[in-house]
Amino acid sequence: MSHTRKILLGIGIAFIVIQFVQPSHNKNTQVSEVDILRIVNVPDSVKSILRTTCYDCHSNNTNYPWYSNIQPISWMMANHIKEGKEELNFSEFGNYSPRKQLSKLNGIANSIRDDIMPLSSYKLMHKQANLSKDERLFLIKWTQQTIDSLSAKK
Repeated sequence: MSHTRKILLGIGIAFIVIQFVQPSHNKNTQVSEVDILRIVNVPDSVKSILRTTCYDCHSNNTNYPWYSNIQPISWMMANHIKEGKEELNFSEFGNYSPRKQLSKLNGIANSIRDDIMPLSSYKLMHKQANLSKDERLFLIKWTQQTIDSLSAKK
């Protein structure tokens, strides 16, 4: 067997072996009591956008596509989800201090305005996450209204 074939065989075996090392999934069928959807007034149109563009990485419930079971893609996705939830977790929004809630809402508006979120890699694989200009403006307006509403409660 040639040296190249041995290398390819080794890579193939390694690829098969790593398929058995799966990270835990970010799945929770319940909407938590501290989820942003229960804490603030979120119109249905905003809920729909948040669920299709944000919740996979920024909540405790990810909808996993078929390719999420293939390594090393699954590991990369798990890392993106972990980092996303560390930055903002809609499922835990009510546990944030009022100041942090306002900061996170400002961050949402800025990320949308600057086209940082959703991530380009996410939009590539999830066409529904490509927000139109009107959807972007709508979300920014909603975040500002929510900031104003939460600020008035202080």
